[in-house]
Amino acid sequence: MPKILDIFCGAGGASKGYHVAGFDVEGVDIKHGKRYPFSYHRMDFHTLEVKMLQKYDFVHASPPCQTFSITKNLRKAQGKSTNKLDLLAPTRALLQASGVPYVIENVPGAPLIDPVLICGSAFNLKVRRHRLFESNLPLKGTTCNHKTQGRPVGIYGSMKDEIPNGGRTAHSMLEANEAMGIDWMIWSELVEAIPPHYTEYLGKQLLERL
Repeated sequence: MPKILDIFCGAGGASKGYHVAGFDVEGVDIKHGKRYPFSYHRMDFHTLEVKMLQKYDFVHASPPCQTFSITKNLRKAQGKSTNKLDLLAPTRALLQASGVPYVIENVPGAPLIDPVLICGSAFNLKVRRHRLFESNLPLKGTTCNHKTQGRPVGIYGSMKDEIPNGGRTAHSMLEANEAMGIDWMIWSELVEAIPPHYTEYLGKQLLERL
């Protein structure tokens, strides 16, 4: 089974999708990782070395993205801080230096190179959660089925928010978990996660490419 390293793995949304697709997954993050469902290394990104990445068949990375996220204005209005840390460029530099096949995931507006877009509506999820994926291997994105999906459930900010002329956030954790296709995370982790359907979809493509 090919091995993948998930950098900035959070609570494992991306990792779960790759696992379902057929990868042996390990995660790296600076957080505690107590709800991460696979092998976990707690460490600072800045301590990663090229030789560590080269032990894996593939690397996925989701560097901090609040600088680019459209929800930063909502957080500001709610009196919440925004993490301005931008590790996208150094992450890309490390991955390219390793020579290992990789994917970098981030939000629309992030300066990724020739990314593909994936939308939750393509998988009949209740979230849209558009995300971009850059890779040094050819990948296919998805189309959006917003009309079929209807009014989405938002997983951002706070629960039970009604957004004027827009969507709403989940009314409960049960609704949030079902909308994302994730049943092991708390709200603060879901807000930063991507649905496993996204990386299962990408993982199946990657297995054909590797």
